Amino acid sequence: MSEPHAHASHPAIATRLKRAEGHLRRVIAMIEEGRSCLDLATQLHAVERAVAEAKRAVIHDHIDHCVSAGGGHDLAEIKSLTKLL
Repeated sequence: MSEPHAHASHPAIATRLKRAEGHLRRVIAMIEEGRSCLDLATQLHAVERAVAEAKRAVIHDHIDHCVSAGGGHDLAEIKSLTKLL
């Protein structure tokens, strides 16, 4: 794994993920309560979108701050990142 580093956007991304974590816990509780499948699917969709937005923010932040223009290594890294989007 790479060395630890942080960007200015990381605290906001962590906050977003903590919110998604809370929503996911609520979905689990809803399952245990026997809530309708439509309610569950709606809430799971919201969790999924929140996590996807966090992932997108991390990737864009990485491209903006960590990938320099030029070198073949950077191109390979960008190709790897685009597979995650």
